[in-house]
Amino acid sequence: MQRYRTHTCGELTKKDKDKDKKVILSGWVNSRRDHGGLIFVDLRDREGLTQITFDPKVSEESWKAAENLRNEYVVRVEGKVILRPDNMINKKLKTGEIEIEAEKIEILSKSKTPPFEVEEIEGVDKAKNVSEELRLKYRYLDIRRKKMRDNLKFRHRVIKLMRDYFDKKGFWEIETPCLTKSTPEGARDFIVPSRLHPGEFYSLPQAPQQYKQLLMVGGTEKYFQIARCFRDEDQRGARQLEFTQLDLEMSFVNQENIMKLVEEIYIEIAEKLTDKKIMFKPFPRLDYDEVMKKYGSDKPDLRYGLEIEDLSELVKGCGFGVFADAIEKGGVARAICAKGAAKFSRTEIDKLTEYAKEFGAKGLAYIVIKSESQKSIKSKVFELQSPIVKFLGDELAQKIVEKMDGEPGDIIFFGADSEKIVRDVLGNVRIKLAEKLGLADKNKLAFAFVVNFPLFEEGIENGHYAPEHNMFTMPNKNDLDLLDSDPSKVRSYQHDLVLNGYEIGGGGIRIHKRDIQEKVFDLIGFDEEKKKSFEHMLKAFEYGAPPHGGMAMGLDRFIMILRDEPDIREVIAFPKSGDGKDLTMGAPSEVEKEQLDELKIKVVKNS
Repeated sequence: MQRYRTHTCGELTKKDKDKDKKVILSGWVNSRRDHGGLIFVDLRDREGLTQITFDPKVSEESWKAAENLRNEYVVRVEGKVILRPDNMINKKLKTGEIEIEAEKIEILSKSKTPPFEVEEIEGVDKAKNVSEELRLKYRYLDIRRKKMRDNLKFRHRVIKLMRDYFDKKGFWEIETPCLTKSTPEGARDFIVPSRLHPGEFYSLPQAPQQYKQLLMVGGTEKYFQIARCFRDEDQRGARQLEFTQLDLEMSFVNQENIMKLVEEIYIEIAEKLTDKKIMFKPFPRLDYDEVMKKYGSDKPDLRYGLEIEDLSELVKGCGFGVFADAIEKGGVARAICAKGAAKFSRTEIDKLTEYAKEFGAKGLAYIVIKSESQKSIKSKVFELQSPIVKFLGDELAQKIVEKMDGEPGDIIFFGADSEKIVRDVLGNVRIKLAEKLGLADKNKLAFAFVVNFPLFEEGIENGHYAPEHNMFTMPNKNDLDLLDSDPSKVRSYQHDLVLNGYEIGGGGIRIHKRDIQEKVFDLIGFDEEKKKSFEHMLKAFEYGAPPHGGMAMGLDRFIMILRDEPDIREVIAFPKSGDGKDLTMGAPSEVEKEQLDELKIKVVKNS
């Protein structure tokens, strides 16, 4: 029986040199160099590179065969480990002190010329600027690249660590169905027709939410799963139609129990598998209302300051109509002091203004702090440059700078409008400023939990509320009476884990009583027909449901951040393209008419 390898291409070192020992390597031709009398081939497998030397004095047959090798050919090589000359040692490779003196070579598979260069030489990724569409079409070639291999290996190690951790903590890994029932939970379902029940459909799970709650009713107490989830939503850089999450649920726990458990595993992953610095241990627990005021977002990036300050009282009734009108109408005036931003050109400031308009701003007022002079021991006077200073008056403008801790070289940016618009505008301007000022250090990890979310989103539509998180989150026990009197003020036991400006997980304590769940269904406008979609859960709550809660943690997004990738597609083996297509397989695609007939489905094409 033929043996394909004794070692991998990333394994052999000078300690393996043995004149009587033969080694066998198999892999892909990464590159070939013909130096006249000698031919050098870098052989690659997933573990690394080894240089193979073909010398006609050692084996003329192998040397001749090597003349016909091309990149990406798959070959099997037999030979001996020899030391490289001192001036030929490659210190960048683990195998860089040795090479294999080839005695036999067998071409196992030939390759056409690839549509893009796969090999990486001296750390240069030749496919870096290849179009994403081409890379996804030939993903099986793209995966051969070192960066992709490293990302997939890292992903494996994260999941392995998670499985080991939860096993030690007494959790059971339980698989839940991928063919389930379509229920109105928010996002669009992917539906699957049933052949055995014509006219009826399964749904692919948006998440195992209902199943994991039913597992708690079933007494499993500690469940986890590396779960596949499916949502028919528009694609984004940090979202796919199908994605993977660490799903967990526990009985007889409170919020702090859940957060401590998740904090522990995420610290372990970051410290064992990366060189990044965790900024805060333990992770901060941040109040939702405070976070929205200070950062304009419920997923704040805490690697830098740029906190938003409220100036409403200070500028109330001032001569600047934009501020005064906003506050008179019940709105707010807030600001960010961007340290060192005075170096921005007028063009850059104008671009920021246009960016702010995307989030509802009419403009973006600002004050540039040019220099200072000492007025007295206790006060400073700043030279300010801004069109709005003449409307504010110099005294008020100086007070604003003082409140914002402004210094020469800074710019203060303002937002004045409704609470929601100002939050959206300054929250997004804050992110853009950090990007332009280089404040978001990729080597830092700023984890935090956000808690005390409202149970419902702001505003009422058609007399009904929309859940802030999901419809199964337990209302805060101190606010239960408000479900009848003022639902908009009800807080929930929701908790989100945020990291470097992304939400990487969310969860909460769940409703485990039928009457409370039905009350929430009523408030979000479910009629009796929609309630029937959840009758299985409501009925389960009648048979002794324990208090329970958990989290769902997005693995793709988390790994994307740890790997410094701009898009989750870079950490998924076979992702969908921006328009939701699997370019490798050519999906979605039409199916045979016979299949449709069997399913009693008729396709109506748009004219």
